Amino acid sequence: MVGKKIDASIEESQADAKGRRSKGEFVRGISGFRSALGDADFPAESDRYHLFVALNCPWCHRVILARNILGLQDSITMDVAFPGRTDEQDPVASNLWEFNPQRIATSSGNRLPECTEDTATGKGYRLVKQIYQAEGSNEGSVPVLFDRKTKRIVNNESAEIIRMLNRHAVELGSTISDAERWDLYPQQQQLRDEINALNHEIYTNINNGAYKAGFSSDQSVYSVAFNAYFKTLEKLEGLLSSDQRPFLTGSSFTEADLRLFPTLFRHDPVYYIRMKLNAARILDYPYLWRWLCRVYAINGVPQSNSLDHCKQGYFGRSWNNVVPLGPTHPMPYPEAYCHPELA
Repeated sequence: MVGKKIDASIEESQADAKGRRSKGEFVRGISGFRSALGDADFPAESDRYHLFVALNCPWCHRVILARNILGLQDSITMDVAFPGRTDEQDPVASNLWEFNPQRIATSSGNRLPECTEDTATGKGYRLVKQIYQAEGSNEGSVPVLFDRKTKRIVNNESAEIIRMLNRHAVELGSTISDAERWDLYPQQQQLRDEINALNHEIYTNINNGAYKAGFSSDQSVYSVAFNAYFKTLEKLEGLLSSDQRPFLTGSSFTEADLRLFPTLFRHDPVYYIRMKLNAARILDYPYLWRWLCRVYAINGVPQSNSLDHCKQGYFGRSWNNVVPLGPTHPMPYPEAYCHPELA
């Protein structure tokens, strides 16, 4: 990774990361596996690749969204980790992603049906970290794009995975015709420039900004992130309202919409409390709320995530481990996302 140029719409600068963390700032690390589908080692072909994900993770959510919206559910398999990490009693270590469909969610007292075992490596690994260790890496993050044929990790940077899935959707086995499938990153340079600019602002102030606010232990760092988050929401509200556009760049759903959605999907039921982002709900922004409902109505989007996993993952490992039951007004979530008229 030394000398690698950092794309600010994908990764956070690592300048003085240790010092910044010591002062209470949340600093996101850099993904180490950066191969691409279409490389000689990883040809783009159907029924070969696999995703390891956790549904509470917004970076995984964006990848699952791409998989579903592009019609790749049948050709790219997927395993789902339990939303809570391992605890201090784990025989290996705490704070690790675990494939354990038998674990009980404290929020419901039941198993989470979406959770799976590892079905791709052939080793039946319990921990995501073991998948990395098999390649000599000390990483442990999700999502992971995995090659079932060579048993190797292809890539673990969500922004790059999204773009690869879009670029190679046909070769990867999309069940949606070219005429009906969204192109998340169209060829027109002007549109790409607009998407890139939105990606940068959304990543910095919204996606990563939510973590900067919620996981900061310094009031001033939190305040900066909080203000930038809501200033950007106001800007996006203005963008959508200016000409009644349905999506961020106009009439088409693009990568910019996809990257914004996971954070806003979590805001009212989770981030408003957990990330201390309580200035307003998305429901308080009429155009953003209707945009959120519009995206939720796209085929495959409701199946891309679970608020049960999100609540368990964010609240089940913080404070006193009690998971809030709401919100229930004006109606429960995610049912509310089917009602744009609520705003």
